[in-house]
Amino acid sequence: MTQDFSPDDDLDLFRQAVQGAKRLKHDRAEVGKAPRDRASIAASRQRATLKDNSVVVDGLSDQFVIDVDPEQELAWAANGVQDAQLRKLKQAQIPFDGSIDLHGMTIERARELLWAFLAEAVKQEIRCVRVTHGKARRLDGRKPMMKSHVNTWLRQHDKVLAFTSCIPRHGGTGSVYVLLRRNMLEGRDD
Repeated sequence: MTQDFSPDDDLDLFRQAVQGAKRLKHDRAEVGKAPRDRASIAASRQRATLKDNSVVVDGLSDQFVIDVDPEQELAWAANGVQDAQLRKLKQAQIPFDGSIDLHGMTIERARELLWAFLAEAVKQEIRCVRVTHGKARRLDGRKPMMKSHVNTWLRQHDKVLAFTSCIPRHGGTGSVYVLLRRNMLEGRDD
């Protein structure tokens, strides 16, 4: 025995099945995440666009930045550093015991990390480190910002005795060896 159902019967059955159901107000599935607060997101974006005018007392100034060319070799030594010491540094005869890469960072972030890196190196009595700043060859002809800032900052840091561009296998003119002043610890033989 077969029963013949008409399309009207199917519609009546469907209406009975969904009776009391409420229509969804949105068509997105709940995935367990808390809904985003659009007001707080907009506020944080607004704060991010504002320049932070707070003074960072780290001793590294951006008031005067020495512009350098992408392929320019960097070399600087504080008063009292012997030429022979600078020559050894330039020829990679003083091994570096730490390295930091500042590629792709903002100037502010690079400054913070460089300051912290140098402070940690001095704390650990490291004599030489490598700082990779890149060359930033620019199509618009402007000077490389990160390289210019690193060149300026290292001259200002009181624990930096000298720095010079690296040999090619260590980064060439995109990196510098940095000779650090060490605080002689009591009981140290060398």
